[in-house]
Amino acid sequence: MTDTFPAFKISPNVYWVGVIDWSLRDFHGYSALRGTTYNAYLIMAEKITLIDTVKASFKDELLARINSVVPPDKIDYIVSDHSEMDHTGALPEIIKIVRPDKVFASTNGVKALSEHFQLDQELTAVKDGERISLGNTDLAFYETKMLHWPDSMFTFLNQDGILFSQDAFGMHLATSQRFADQIAESIMLEEGSKYFANILLPYSNLVTNLLEKVGKLDLNIQIIAPDHGPIWRKNFTHILELYSRWAEQKPTRKAVVAYATMWESTALMARAIAEGLTDGGAIVKLMALSADHRSDVATELLDAGALLVGSPTINGNIFPTMADLLYYIKGLKPKNLCGAAFGSYGWSGEAVAQMNSLLQEMKVELVSEGIKSRYVPIKEALEECYSLGLKVAKRLKEFCGG
Repeated sequence: MTDTFPAFKISPNVYWVGVIDWSLRDFHGYSALRGTTYNAYLIMAEKITLIDTVKASFKDELLARINSVVPPDKIDYIVSDHSEMDHTGALPEIIKIVRPDKVFASTNGVKALSEHFQLDQELTAVKDGERISLGNTDLAFYETKMLHWPDSMFTFLNQDGILFSQDAFGMHLATSQRFADQIAESIMLEEGSKYFANILLPYSNLVTNLLEKVGKLDLNIQIIAPDHGPIWRKNFTHILELYSRWAEQKPTRKAVVAYATMWESTALMARAIAEGLTDGGAIVKLMALSADHRSDVATELLDAGALLVGSPTINGNIFPTMADLLYYIKGLKPKNLCGAAFGSYGWSGEAVAQMNSLLQEMKVELVSEGIKSRYVPIKEALEECYSLGLKVAKRLKEFCGG
């Protein structure tokens, strides 16, 4: 067992003892087509410490990796940086096996873990900025509330300069490569942006505050070790810069046109709008919800300035895939978008007004009252769609300073 699942050394005193979930494809509504990892870390200090655990079904693999370095019952401390079940599902069983002297979590983490599990082990709450000694080094804890749970915190290992960042700076990416610099930059950018757009976007203002806070702490960071995806050891400032840019949500001339269609009438309207956008100088991403997942639309919005949505009316309502998308995006709270709604209908046509209402709730600036076309759009309707594209493109220029 030990030889089958060995630990991986990431610094002189720290081992990765996590697991790779190659089969994951959905993470609470987010399409994770490349799987994920649940990262845990073993610090070989005088007080041996485990940073986070893994999803419950991977408990034995975690224990095998630990055992390749040290018998699990030699662990003195466990730190829980984030109480979500993909990082704590195995915690109750690990505690029973390890019997650590202490289990540390933030104040909110102690509350969350106590409510998640009926633990026999007493939990020790640590405050923002608090330090604990591991004998020959120490750990410092920094609260990162709502990034992305109330209990979230960072842990910094002074001796090796490692920032254990729980879900921040991570991504859903199953890979046999442990370090970000070993993976194609295009994949890292794609999965990193997707993770931010679908997990952290609602907390963008807190991300900005966190980056400022970390900068003021002046930590000697050498490695950023998140709970998902590869570890950052070289040029990790790049991911910090990207987070700063993504959190700003500065609009660009990119327009996302997402649509659902029944008999291709709304699809035809979408294509006419896309032509107008393109001729008006916008960069267009046309996304059919029959082919594109909601989380991919959210990712494209991360660097967009406009969102246009199209849906036929079915039973007096928005088409189901469009309703799903709009409620999903609403929860992500994107900022600095303009947009419009459009769609075909047979006899009632309520969908456009309903989409307008949802866009307004999302604080999207409506450039138009929307376009409705009965049955197959005729020439005049398509010309109106083209003109809408031009109008949105013009607004995007104004958004972006000309």
